[in-house]
Amino acid sequence: MFSSPGPAGLSAPVRSSGFVRRGGWRVTGLSRRVPVVSEGCVFQHMAVDLDDRVVCAAAVQGLLPVTHLVYAAVAEAPGLVGGWYDAALIARNGEMFANLLDPLAAAGHLRHVSLLQGTKAYGGHHHAVVLPCREDAARDAHANFYWLHEDHVRMRAAEAGFSFTIFRPQVLVGGAAGVAMNLVAALGAYAALTAELGLPFAFPGKSEAMWEMVDTGLLAEALAWAAEAPAAAGQIFNVTNGDVLVLAHDWPRLAGALGLESGGEAPASLAGFFAEARTQQAWSRLAARHGLRVPVLAGLLGESHHYMDLLLGPRLAARPLPMLLSTIKLRQAGFGECRDSFTSLVHWMHRMVALKLLPPICHKEMS
Repeated sequence: MFSSPGPAGLSAPVRSSGFVRRGGWRVTGLSRRVPVVSEGCVFQHMAVDLDDRVVCAAAVQGLLPVTHLVYAAVAEAPGLVGGWYDAALIARNGEMFANLLDPLAAAGHLRHVSLLQGTKAYGGHHHAVVLPCREDAARDAHANFYWLHEDHVRMRAAEAGFSFTIFRPQVLVGGAAGVAMNLVAALGAYAALTAELGLPFAFPGKSEAMWEMVDTGLLAEALAWAAEAPAAAGQIFNVTNGDVLVLAHDWPRLAGALGLESGGEAPASLAGFFAEARTQQAWSRLAARHGLRVPVLAGLLGESHHYMDLLLGPRLAARPLPMLLSTIKLRQAGFGECRDSFTSLVHWMHRMVALKLLPPICHKEMS
C-alpha cells in the first residue's frame, strides 16, 4: 500500500520497486514474510492475515492514511492448477481482497487501487480463445476470483470515489521466493541442482510454447504510472515485455549464460525431480555452503515448479496456437516501456544469486 507523494504515506501487498524508485511515497508492504529486496529499497513491512477481517481492519487503523493500494495477494492450492477450478478457493480469494479493501475504502483516503488478474481472465484454461486476447472482450463465463475482485472494486470505487486499474500480465519474471508462479526460482534451482549432482542441464519439458513474459520491474513501473495517470482510471490493460520467448529454442543460450552445458536426458517433471531425496539433500548442502536465505527447497519454490511443468508440459504443447495478448491499449494510453525477455530471465537469476536466494550458478554475464 502507498500513501500519496509528500509527507503522508501509502500501503499495500505489492512488490513496490516502481514507487520506491520514483521517490516521494511512503510504502507499506503487506505479506506473510518479509520480502528479500536490494539494499536501498526502503519500505515498512506488515505481516497481516488477509483471511481475518478483524485483523485487517485493525491493521488499516494503525497505518498512516493510505491513498493508493496495489493488490497482488493470492491463495493457491498445492499443485497449483486444481485450485483454479475450486469454488471454495475462489471464494476465499474474493474474501481476502474485501477484507483489506473495505476498511481502506471506509477510511476515506483512497485515491486509486490497482489489481492484478492474468490471462485466465480470457478462459484459456477452459477452452480455446480468440487471438489476440483484447481487454474489450466480453467477460468469459467461468468462475474466477478475478471477477469477485473486479466487481468488488467497482462497487467500492463508486461508493467511495476512488479510481482503479486492472492489469493482466502473462508469465511474470522476478526474484521472489516462495510464491506460486516464479519460473526464475524453479529454473535457477534446477540449474544449481544439476550442477551439484553432476547431471546435464537438459531442457525439462516437451513444449515449444511461445510465451509473452513480463519483467516484474516493468510491471512495477506500470503500476506506478497507473497510480497517477488519468488515462489509466477505470481501465483494464494487458501488459507484457513487448516480445516473445520460446524457452525450448533459447535453452542452449540460457545454458551458456549460466556457464552450463545443455543437452542430455531431462527428468520427467520438475515437481518429481525436486521431490527426490537426493535432490533435497543436494539443496541442503548448497544452502549450507552458500548461506542461502531460504534453506528449505520448498520454501524457495512455493508452487513454481508445478507452474513450470504446466508451461513446459503437454497441456500447452497441445494447443494449436500460443496464448497472445494485445498490448496496444496500454501503449496508446501512454505506457510504452518494454524489456528483452531473455535478458530479463538471466537478470533475475543473477539478482536471486546476489540476494542469496539461489547459489552462485551464474558464471557468465550477459554479453
